[in-house]
Amino acid sequence: MIDVDIAVIGSGSGNSLLTDDLSDRTFAMIEGGAVFGGTCLNVGCIPTKMYVHVAEIATAVREGGRLGVDATLERVRFTDVRDRVFGRIDPISAAGEAYRRDGEGVHLLRGRARFTGPRELEVALLDGGTEQVRARRVVVATGSHAVIPDELAAAAERESVELHTSDTVMRLPDLPARMLVVGGGYIAMEMAHVFSAFGTEVVVSARGDRLLRHLDGDISAAFTAAAAEQWDVRFRTTVTDLRRTGSGVTATLSDGSTVDTDVVLVATGRRPSTQDMGLDVAGVEVHDDDRVVVDEHGRTTADGVWSLGDASSPFQLKHVANHEARVVAHNLAHPEDLQSYTHTAVPAAVFTHPQIASVGLTEEEARAQGLDISVKVQRYGDTAYGWAMEDTSSICKVIADRRTGRLVGGHLLGPEASTLVQPLIQMMAFDQPVADMVRGQYWIHPALTEVVENALLGLDFNPPEDHVESPPLA
Repeated sequence: MIDVDIAVIGSGSGNSLLTDDLSDRTFAMIEGGAVFGGTCLNVGCIPTKMYVHVAEIATAVREGGRLGVDATLERVRFTDVRDRVFGRIDPISAAGEAYRRDGEGVHLLRGRARFTGPRELEVALLDGGTEQVRARRVVVATGSHAVIPDELAAAAERESVELHTSDTVMRLPDLPARMLVVGGGYIAMEMAHVFSAFGTEVVVSARGDRLLRHLDGDISAAFTAAAAEQWDVRFRTTVTDLRRTGSGVTATLSDGSTVDTDVVLVATGRRPSTQDMGLDVAGVEVHDDDRVVVDEHGRTTADGVWSLGDASSPFQLKHVANHEARVVAHNLAHPEDLQSYTHTAVPAAVFTHPQIASVGLTEEEARAQGLDISVKVQRYGDTAYGWAMEDTSSICKVIADRRTGRLVGGHLLGPEASTLVQPLIQMMAFDQPVADMVRGQYWIHPALTEVVENALLGLDFNPPEDHVESPPLA
């Protein structure tokens, strides 16, 4: 039996819990995955964006002609890109694991953890055998994993077809000539952009009639139109059958059409990795979607058990998981002074083409809440830097509450969206009035940030005669 102060299950953001404030505590760090360091480092945010940067350069070369730059893209050396990406990431993962293995006061256990009682765990070690752990506090930080629909998995097994997810597709041995992307969410759209830019012929099978349906309606509609121009998008379809052929795989879609492909990438969603952990034995309750139930401080329904990140959060975002890890680390060190999770003004970005970023409410959500809103859509192409880019399709959309003069939502589609959204995040996070934010500082002319400035200036806070006062926010 290993007896420790704190057992952490998961080495992603959970790895950040070993802070100076807790340097006098003993830890068990338990990781059951093939690699150490979590999703973001190994198969998520970081490697995908390293690929996306290359895709953006390739796309810029192809599109240079409209600006008078005649350039030809000879090829993208996929294997060189892959080896450069993971040649940086794999050593970081290995070094992190070695650091924890050699760390004083830390027991690193590579295996699958399961509760056997209150704050007691059995770890099935990857190299065989088991280890028992007893802890005064336990943190469930197991993250999430890619989900493959049962019927698709069954078809693939029947035909011995390998289905790829974001875990494996970036380590393909060679750049495929053809790829079928199953899904219309952010991972599907990022990978469609990457492989299409690299030279792969991409077909997308999406269940709905729009892509990225969780976004603001205007943004989703504009992106859907842009995507349909880049890739062969089969809307309102699912994959009903897979058949191995001599040259690859033939997929049959629900509309009766077929797709001949070399690689099938399934990006239909992610699920919290909380199954088969014996959470019920520990007294830890879960939501219907397998997220661990936590309060505002990160405490579960079991005394001494905490959770953070994708295992419990409604936001599958690394920056949220990192925030929650900071809160839990503080609370473990200072139980008399508990801090709370802050989930206001949570931003997100989709690194596809065109890039997308958002924070706060969509227009549809704001109207559903009964807010009296002012909406402004500003085109990049109506600003000086937009002229330089000859941009005709990128937009910044801002949504404000007339009653309070505050921003309630901001959405961008276009170059540098993930950077341009930051002033909007700041406004909402610090509850700054639009008028103060937009006129209380300089905006560099003619920088692209003028898109945001002009969007905010375009908001109308003078209600019409038939104005109805919006209800106060809950």
